[in-house]
Amino acid sequence: MEISDTINSIISQKTNRELWRVEPDDKVFDAITLMSLQNVGALLVMDGDVLAGIISERDYTRKVILAGRSSKDTAVQEIMTSPVYCIPPDSKVTDSLHLMSEKHIRHLPVVEAGKVIGIVSIGDLIKRVMASQETLIDQLESYLSATYHG
Repeated sequence: MEISDTINSIISQKTNRELWRVEPDDKVFDAITLMSLQNVGALLVMDGDVLAGIISERDYTRKVILAGRSSKDTAVQEIMTSPVYCIPPDSKVTDSLHLMSEKHIRHLPVVEAGKVIGIVSIGDLIKRVMASQETLIDQLESYLSATYHG
């Protein structure tokens, strides 16, 4: 990973750049259904064009299932996480990982000029770090091989 690796580089390489969203008044059941259909762990909660919160599988588990609530009767706004930690697209991958680790969060909306332009998961960031480390290891092995056998 280059020191200059930014969140924007991850967003631009995502194959699915669709932003899955629900509204605050939507029922949790519908949100969980959408998460399942789209194979995502969190959804943006948008009130018009404004980011109102985020709802994740963790919110559902802790605030609906364990609380004995009904997902068909509970509105998303009752269990969503708000306010939401967000990052600009020029954030460094390492800084974003530190934020996620420090705040115990798994998804970060990416906001530019007040508009949500993407979302990254901790998995996205870890994949980038691992790929970069593998590249660095390959480069070091090539260098060492050339140095000691050249």
